[in-house]
Amino acid sequence: MSRIGKKILEIPAGVTVTVSENNTVTVKGPKGELSRTFNAAIAVKIEDNILTVERPSDQKEHRALHGTTRALIGNMVEGVTNGFQRSLELIGVGYRAQKQGNKLVLNVGYSHPVEITPEAGIEIEVPSNTKIVVKGIDKQRVGELAANIRAVRAPEPYKGKGIRYEGENVRRKEGKTAK
Repeated sequence: MSRIGKKILEIPAGVTVTVSENNTVTVKGPKGELSRTFNAAIAVKIEDNILTVERPSDQKEHRALHGTTRALIGNMVEGVTNGFQRSLELIGVGYRAQKQGNKLVLNVGYSHPVEITPEAGIEIEVPSNTKIVVKGIDKQRVGELAANIRAVRAPEPYKGKGIRYEGENVRRKEGKTAK
């Protein structure tokens, strides 16, 4: 039995979860609304503000979907109540970020500034010119945008320059040695 899948999920006050006939789960909360369609084999049941996820058999496919479905619904509930955020930091001489309207403008050593426009529902904050915070209610979309920003100039192993997640440890390599 999946340890994550068999955990019950208590629905907090102010959050409503509905399951429609085609196994579409809709979660509404103070920060917004999320909906997602899950595999029809996995049963999602709500009784007295407690959500449970059940699988029909012990087949490998059902076991895999069981914990995944529970984790995704848990992330949806967490997102509409508290939201998610990823922090990035710029390391390098002259590397800076700034916000122009809705766009994020990065100067990270290229001959041109790189502009990134977030999709609807995702917010970018720039508390300082070397720090970026991506916020939203959908964990997957927040992580994806943060990864796309990091990919503009991933940290390199020799000097450690680039865009990295806050607290990320970049493995450093030794440079060339002189004879």
